[in-house]
Order: sequence, then C-alpha cells, then structure tokens
Amino acid sequence: MAAFESTQRAPISAISTPRIPALFQVVRDWNDARLTRRALNKLSDRELDDIGLCRADIAKI
Repeated sequence: MAAFESTQRAPISAISTPRIPALFQVVRDWNDARLTRRALNKLSDRELDDIGLCRADIAKI
C-alpha cells in the first residue's frame, strides 16, 4: 500500500507578498528622508534659520 501526502504547500509568492509592500514603504521613506537631508544641507545657515532649523537638526530628520 502506498502513502501519499495530501497537504499542499502555498507558493512562496503567496507567503511573502504581504511583506513586499512594507519593504518598499520602508525604502521609500528612507529615500525621502535622504533627499530631504540633501536639500537641507545645500541651504545656507541663514536660510536654515529662516525656517527654524540649524545644522544639527538636519541629522535628526
């Protein structure tokens, strides 16, 4: 008598799909913060003061 496995495994794409959008969101947020820091670093100290920031505040963004 032969035995057969009756359970089917879910395809890998079905398991990892919910995590992929979250990963893209993390990468998108990181890139937005990077671009913001880059733009703020290009401003002069006077321009930063006008918007209520100093150079030390940029690293916190």
